Amino acid sequence: MIDLTRLTSIELLTLHARIAEELRGRAIARTSNNPTGDLAEYLFCQAFGWKPAGNSKANIDAIARDGTRYQIKGRRITRHTKSRQLSAIRDLAGRHFDYLAGVLFTEEYRILRAALIPYAIVEQRAKFVEHTNSHKFILHDDVWTAPGVRDVTQKLTETARSLEAQHGAA
Repeated sequence: MIDLTRLTSIELLTLHARIAEELRGRAIARTSNNPTGDLAEYLFCQAFGWKPAGNSKANIDAIARDGTRYQIKGRRITRHTKSRQLSAIRDLAGRHFDYLAGVLFTEEYRILRAALIPYAIVEQRAKFVEHTNSHKFILHDDVWTAPGVRDVTQKLTETARSLEAQHGAA
């Protein structure tokens, strides 16, 4: 294990960049940006056999074999940020997705909780944010008890474990 405290700031940033590139090379991440969203998309698609929608499909991240459309969001909870607010949902009124697939990660990118949330629940609970012209949705614990919400924490956890084993994690 690397002792991160011994690295300079530039060495840490370099390591971050190299890790991002390695995740891209393994097809876990699609970009070299913050990997939270890409990891969420990868895990849901792997767990459920969904096809990534690609960049051409606005507001849809994956499509199931039966045509069900998913918008996928992830949030990493850290010692510095406890917020469960997902990234902006654009054009909610356009009904571009059937389900929101949401996952909360721990600081170390372990699965904390995950759910498949019907569009109607998202529409009911999301709040419009005028200055971003989007809706915000927060994965509060009571989301998991809403009608039609499916807790998929175990399924995503199993998928993440198989990913670790596949790539030789310690």
